[in-house]
Amino acid sequence: MRRITHDTYIHQLKDWPRFHWNSDLVLQKLIEIRFKQGLLLGKMSNLGFSLKDEAMLSTLTLDVLKSNEIEGEILSREQVRSSIARRLGMDVAGLVHSERNVEGVVEMMLDATQNFTLPLSRERLFDWHAALFPTGRSGMYKIVVGNWRDGSNGAMQVVSGAVGHEKVHFEAPKADVVQQEMQAFIEWYNATMDIDPVLKAAIAHIWFITIHPFADGNGRIARTITDMQLARADGSPHRFYSMSAQICSERKGYYEILEATQKGGIDITNWLLWFLDNLNAALLSSEQGLSLVLKKAQFWDKHTHTSISDRQRIMLNKLLDGFEGKLTTAKWANITKCSHDSALRDIRQLIDNGILVKEDASGRSTGYLLGSV
Repeated sequence: MRRITHDTYIHQLKDWPRFHWNSDLVLQKLIEIRFKQGLLLGKMSNLGFSLKDEAMLSTLTLDVLKSNEIEGEILSREQVRSSIARRLGMDVAGLVHSERNVEGVVEMMLDATQNFTLPLSRERLFDWHAALFPTGRSGMYKIVVGNWRDGSNGAMQVVSGAVGHEKVHFEAPKADVVQQEMQAFIEWYNATMDIDPVLKAAIAHIWFITIHPFADGNGRIARTITDMQLARADGSPHRFYSMSAQICSERKGYYEILEATQKGGIDITNWLLWFLDNLNAALLSSEQGLSLVLKKAQFWDKHTHTSISDRQRIMLNKLLDGFEGKLTTAKWANITKCSHDSALRDIRQLIDNGILVKEDASGRSTGYLLGSV
């Protein structure tokens, strides 16, 4: 396919990558962010061990799901949650088998966030990339895995539009300079410097994704590097907010600001402001997630001495997490792999204990809801 572009990109400028920005504008937002981070970490530190685990499991699951969703890949929530729980040694009921692609992306995320103090290296990035593509393929296509892109498929471009009417949004540095570009990036990332760790996360994101060093997976790895640096900013492996979830909710704006920044000058003020605004939104969303965790904890504390089977516990947790659609006897039986009669007995027992109630709405099948939690 013939692709021609006459744009000048940020990596082609003589001052690349000596970024600068309006410190007054950025500092104002940064102070607010750091204050909210401190408040959130303070709240979480007061929770019990099991509650912190539950909040962290929920956040990491969301982070993995949404980072992949940004790229159009939908993963199974149960598989992601189960993989994270197993790898962190969490005692969680109802774990399921996870596919290789799920295990790979979870392995990458946990290595970044749980081992955030370790330096970034070429080998570590190669390991992450290999974990993302365990079959050596991206979809139907064989790609270079666990190494920098080699340029065999031509220029690395981000393109949209029908064949013959393509629009080039961005073109990355040529493959023959990727190694030196990445060496400079890794040295900067590992260096101790007089810059706030949150700002360093934002700069790392735009710098890495501009180099686009891999044949595929650059967006997911850029967001993983960002999460690793945010863990450094928090000084903790415990993740209680999801930047990827916020980016996913603002996906159109995300791609627009990336394109504008990569076609702009070395002044990245607008990118930093966008990043900080969305990090602020991610912190606000985490408050809602914390409320859900506390609600679940209160529910299980209330029913500590209630006789509840493993099947019932699985389904109640699904309801507490926000079950999509109407819960029917047939869905109960399908999810828990039991007979219709067994599902009905499970439900009736929970109704007798005041935990479930029938939906008021009539229909072909009866639906059930949680009672007062």
